[in-house]
Amino acid sequence: MRRREIKHSPRRARPGRPPPPRHSTFPPPPPPTHTHLKIYVCRSGSAADTQNISAYATWYLQQHEVELGAEPTVKAAARLLSRLTYENKEALQAGLIVAGWDAVEGGVVYGVPLGGTVVRLPFAIGGSGSAYISGLCDKAWRPGMGKEAAVAFVRKAVSHAIARDGSSGGCIRTVAIDAAGADRQFVGGDAVPGTFGDLVTSAMLKGVAVGE
Repeated sequence: MRRREIKHSPRRARPGRPPPPRHSTFPPPPPPTHTHLKIYVCRSGSAADTQNISAYATWYLQQHEVELGAEPTVKAAARLLSRLTYENKEALQAGLIVAGWDAVEGGVVYGVPLGGTVVRLPFAIGGSGSAYISGLCDKAWRPGMGKEAAVAFVRKAVSHAIARDGSSGGCIRTVAIDAAGADRQFVGGDAVPGTFGDLVTSAMLKGVAVGE
């Protein structure tokens, strides 16, 4: 769902499932999707479109690394995904957030919305649930957050999106990326923080009033 540029490293996360297609025989893929060891992509829109774009980007970045003899930058990955999206914008429905760590810019976040525009951002949100949490994220985000604070911020934002958006939910997956690599964490559905507005929350099931 989102990423932010912070002192320690970028954090990425999104709800555990994309909006379900009308007909599907395959389970939804587990986002975020890694295109390189230190570069991940959060995907929204058509799961089929974004999965294939990410697969192409992974292949191109591997070739790019071999040619350069060095790890690709996050900016290179973002521009590659932007070009793939823009040149096929009439056929694709894809909104992307590209984030990671590289030796040139450190932790960095790029947004690639529908149409293929690419822009560097301090943090980014996307997908159907993002419309419900824009104000929350603007208020809660702080520059220079450490790893634990950033992960907590992401989990709070995604849990609120789950509470308000019928197409978001299931679980929360986060990835914290720095020079050492990616630290992936998982919060199961029964452990997602209860948020005011949920029809049913784990707190309610336990007989605890929401807000206590």
